Amino acid sequence: MNTELWQLSATELVARIARRDTTARAATESVLARIAVANPQVKALTRVNADQALQAADAADAAQARGDALGALHGVPVTIKVNIDVQGEATDEGVHALKDNIVSTDSPLVQSMRQAGAIVVGRNNAPAFSLRWFTDNALHGRTLNPFDARVTPGGSSGGAAAATALGMCAIAHGNDYGGSIRYPAWACGVVGLRTTVGRVPSYKASAPNRIISNQQMSVQGPLTRTVADARLALQVMAQGSPLDPQWVPAPLEFEDAREPTRVAVFRSWAHSAVDPSVSAAVDQAAQWLQAAGYTVEEVEPPHFAEVSAMQFHMVMNDMRRGGEPFMREHGDDALRMALSHYMAINPVWDRDSYLEAMTRRFNIARDWAVFFERYPVLLMPNSWERQFPIDDDQRSAERTAQILLAQAPLLGTATLGLPGLSVPTGLVDGLPVGVQIVSTKFREDRMLAVGEVIERAAKFSALGHLLRR
Repeated sequence: MNTELWQLSATELVARIARRDTTARAATESVLARIAVANPQVKALTRVNADQALQAADAADAAQARGDALGALHGVPVTIKVNIDVQGEATDEGVHALKDNIVSTDSPLVQSMRQAGAIVVGRNNAPAFSLRWFTDNALHGRTLNPFDARVTPGGSSGGAAAATALGMCAIAHGNDYGGSIRYPAWACGVVGLRTTVGRVPSYKASAPNRIISNQQMSVQGPLTRTVADARLALQVMAQGSPLDPQWVPAPLEFEDAREPTRVAVFRSWAHSAVDPSVSAAVDQAAQWLQAAGYTVEEVEPPHFAEVSAMQFHMVMNDMRRGGEPFMREHGDDALRMALSHYMAINPVWDRDSYLEAMTRRFNIARDWAVFFERYPVLLMPNSWERQFPIDDDQRSAERTAQILLAQAPLLGTATLGLPGLSVPTGLVDGLPVGVQIVSTKFREDRMLAVGEVIERAAKFSALGHLLRR
């Protein structure tokens, strides 16, 4: 069977276009045709920019014909989440009140992707205000998990994950405040890279005032079908901008990135029920790493329960001051219910309590930095549970508390501003399974190298499995 252009990875597509085996227009037409078939089934994309994308593809082909230098993503179809700025479009956050919030400039990340030759074909769906692990909103509707519509595709970058898994783009943009890249990637069987705070510029002119917990924890990053594509996307997304004063011009790769090293394996936790498929995936990945020369040791990272709980405590108390009233007024019913559950199970902090938490966070970060000196890589799940049933966060505050415990591997790393990489390892009972790889700040290179070892051993392709269904 011939491989269609929409099935290719970004790295493969870039190489073919550079060799003139195909064109940016042909690649874009192929992806747009795929979107026309796949998107009505899962509603991963809220907007499809067919005319603009084809114009951009023609411009890319004309530039190549002139002999211009080609960017790292020349001709690659990409999608952008609805919660960052794309010039001439609404940054609507999945909210009716913001549907006419048309912006006049691209965010720095979108600008960098365009300059690298990427073709923006559409926008990814997200829950209202990107505040749930379930991708559904009253403005655009529900995104379905392409493997099983009864469970979540993840959130908040669920549209990005579903679109990537189904071939509606080679690279999708997402962001991660408490797991919003890694969880959807895991839920839909694709690769998701949470970058270090300060690695990729975060700024949108439509909402420039970021609350303090967002500054400390939220990042931009890619969802892709291969680890190589995540590496390629990072190279482009990490271009600096003075609009984000936290951006750091850190090297993208260090000399020791690909050297086997010591790996801390965290496979079970007393505070949450652990699905057997979750721990089995971690065990399998650990065996693959050991076979590749890595030294693996089962160990729990420091203050894990405390730092995981701290994430939602800090975020929700920050939102009580800087966003909750607006969200309650303009969010949809599902958002309001989820937010009510979040607030009900989080303690109410005064100013001194929040300052104490920031002090404690710094000390925990120090202990984690020391931990990474001994174990440069941490291997653990993305979630202790399987993919949640649709709207599981609507049931009760008690169930929401259990969900937060299940998501602890996502929350603790976000609290500390650390990077994390979600890599699929296979299928169990028809649903994707996988692992999370974590390292110290700005060592995405080491995570990507470990991810490639696991990817080669797993030989898993979400797209391949979905096409065979």
